[in-house]
Amino acid sequence: MNPDLGKLFSYPFTRLDQLKARLQPPADVQHISLAIGEPRHAAPQLVLDALAKASRDLGSYPQAGGIAQLREACCRWLERRFGLNVASVDPDTMVLPLSGTREGLFAFAQAVVDRGRDAAVLMPNPFYQIYEGGALMAGAEPIYLNTLAENNFLPDLDAVPETAWKRCQLLYTCSPGNPTGAVMDLNYLHRLLDIADRYDFIIAADECYAEIYLDEKNPPPGLLQACQQSGRTQFEKCAVFHSLSKRSNVPGMRSGFVAGDPEIIKKFRLYRSYHGCAMPVHHQLASVSAWNDDAHVIANRSLYREKFATTGQRIAKALQLDMPTAAFYLWGATPIDDESFTARLYSEHNITVLPGSYLARDTVSGNPGKNMVRISLVADVSECAEAAERIVQFVQSL
Repeated sequence: MNPDLGKLFSYPFTRLDQLKARLQPPADVQHISLAIGEPRHAAPQLVLDALAKASRDLGSYPQAGGIAQLREACCRWLERRFGLNVASVDPDTMVLPLSGTREGLFAFAQAVVDRGRDAAVLMPNPFYQIYEGGALMAGAEPIYLNTLAENNFLPDLDAVPETAWKRCQLLYTCSPGNPTGAVMDLNYLHRLLDIADRYDFIIAADECYAEIYLDEKNPPPGLLQACQQSGRTQFEKCAVFHSLSKRSNVPGMRSGFVAGDPEIIKKFRLYRSYHGCAMPVHHQLASVSAWNDDAHVIANRSLYREKFATTGQRIAKALQLDMPTAAFYLWGATPIDDESFTARLYSEHNITVLPGSYLARDTVSGNPGKNMVRISLVADVSECAEAAERIVQFVQSL
């Protein structure tokens, strides 16, 4: 067996299932899960219609490069969403469809990391666990950059040792952040680009929450936006990852894409031609409809905005946490140990959330997820309202 498999940690939701297995929630209270970041709003009808139509023909293998219509739709959406110059993203060389960003982010490290060097992959802490798994299976050492309240839940770039930057081959970023909702502004993104130039590493920007934000007039900026502002017309050293799971409420369709530096995309496409994870053609055709339409995304944001204004505010007050500006998570301190908080909330009120320590790793300055909890506001409005009532009752009882 590959010895690197022994370096992988138990996945957070495996640990959560193990925690819950020994507990018995009240049988007369409906279970509400706020643990998994799985959107449960209705999928847009235009996507369902396109999927039904496309599903009539399943007689061809999908190609690693995807269909031209999808690549074109992805490029035009990037330009529209991030204010990029018209036709600045080339659908033939700068974009590649993915079977969801999860598989793309994981495989990306294995394609770009040079095992022959003392490789390090830097990532925020806490983090989406795929970054760490991809780094370990690429033979690299993960280096964790704590995201703390005193730094607006963004990595403190000045605190990263130069030895780490010198070993860095790949930096994963996540903006808006999971689990914090923190947004990297353009000044921060420009700093990242300057550091990548200085130390010669690639940036993989996970931007799958880019379409979930509270202020309709202030969408989170993106890495390609910063690239274009700084004159990087080929998006050198950069790759951004986007998904329809959150944007269009179709997590089961497994549809996303990566875009950026054409030299990186070319090599990653070669890797994926062997990888065997090309998106089914009918999913690609349905995805074209999703990327070409923005109206359903605006409606989707309004639902999250409503939940944050009601449910979110109630929970935030109980846990004394600051409201995020983007994504659909609440990230708050718990009055007791985060694992105990999660266990008792489930066993006493039949609400499932995720302990923050499950999403982070221990560092010399501690575990930044300790005594924190992630609450996903993905259920419908009424379920979220009911969950808020129970969470407030529980916190008041402590």
